[in-house]
Amino acid sequence: MRFLPLTADDRQAMLAAIGAESVDALYRDVPAAARHPEAIDLPNQKTELQVERAMAALAAKNLNCSQAAAFLGAGNYRHHTPAALDYLIQRGEFLTAYTPYQPEIAQGTLQVLFEFQTQVALMTGMEVANASMYDGATACAEAAAMAQRITKRKKVLVSGGVHPHFADTTDTFLKFTGVDVEILPPDAMGLEDLIGRVDDDLACVIVQTPGFFGHLKDFSALAEAVHEAGALLVVATTEPLSLGLLKTPGEMGADIVVAEGQSLALPAGFGGPGVGLFASRSKYLRQMPGRLCGETVDVDGKRGFVLTLSTREQHIRREKATSNICTNSGLVATAFSIHMTLLGEKGFTGLADYNHARAVEAARRLAAVPGVKVLSSTFFNEFAIAFDASAAAVVEALAAKNVLAGVPASRFYPTYPELDGVLLVAVTEMNSDEDLDALVAGLKEVLS
Repeated sequence: MRFLPLTADDRQAMLAAIGAESVDALYRDVPAAARHPEAIDLPNQKTELQVERAMAALAAKNLNCSQAAAFLGAGNYRHHTPAALDYLIQRGEFLTAYTPYQPEIAQGTLQVLFEFQTQVALMTGMEVANASMYDGATACAEAAAMAQRITKRKKVLVSGGVHPHFADTTDTFLKFTGVDVEILPPDAMGLEDLIGRVDDDLACVIVQTPGFFGHLKDFSALAEAVHEAGALLVVATTEPLSLGLLKTPGEMGADIVVAEGQSLALPAGFGGPGVGLFASRSKYLRQMPGRLCGETVDVDGKRGFVLTLSTREQHIRREKATSNICTNSGLVATAFSIHMTLLGEKGFTGLADYNHARAVEAARRLAAVPGVKVLSSTFFNEFAIAFDASAAAVVEALAAKNVLAGVPASRFYPTYPELDGVLLVAVTEMNSDEDLDALVAGLKEVLS
């Protein structure tokens, strides 16, 4: 039996109302290469068991991280997920919880978000954090918009070390509002110098640590130059575990910090979902997007939690809203907070230290492989290597040997042929000595 919520007449009425001739006309801006060339022949019906088998057969075509020696990263990282975390977030109180509009019946949700904010503020070295964003890329875009509101300026400079998804989302988010977003070329060697590009027209400079290609930098001098020009410094990260070992963005002088929190919340999951971390200086609190939970006391003097700041169009007049993001990644934020609580400060820093040690060992061994050059002179748990062959071709060859060697830079930068041989390799606590042996042996064979 088919279930279609709209009749043919319903659809025609809707198309007429918006001035479209057909459903296909709604997709005219989608590139032809992204559209299926012809109608898909779907059977009228299948039983639940048949559908499960069909989906399982499709899934079996993928080589996932649990089946191979996996060194995938590039903004989405694989860490061990404690069994307690998965159990807790599936409890009904968390899994089915909705936006806490009524604090008197949502104290548990509000307290978790309050703890989440505290953890994010501490790990980034900032004074205040919100109750999460959709993901790191949208958080980055919101940070640039926030900087524009604060400075009243219309120019944003994005470092070539920023993840392309963060940079492109920021550009898409702001280009229709009259803001000029300049994205610098990819900084594969970590040689970019931004201080000379700072001028009085900038609303903000956006940088990333560790950089997309793994490089680590202290942005303290850049922060001084940015502040002297009356602009703000936005620091992004795609691997928040690095903050357990590195100098925090707050210590470097950042005004706003954004991050993708997936690596400390959920498994890699073929790219998602994620959770956006967002923190800033307290003086910019009222320009922060999203919402913020606060602690208070009730009429009886008992501790309680409420939504302290809700500058979204759902709560205030649309023209006064600081964000059009209508919700947060509440369940993923809960998972992040639970994992951080299970780790504790000692576990967090210890895990960060172990990740770095594993990556250093991997880089040392890969550098000894003939034809391999390590490009990242400093890094946390991910670094870039290069060889004369196509990185994408090498990855495919090693996948046939059950080794997911990393992510080719060309996947993100197809218009930069000089990056065709660059591969991003991420090493975490999930990579065993046997995994590294397989990667080294595979590269020796493929590159010989």
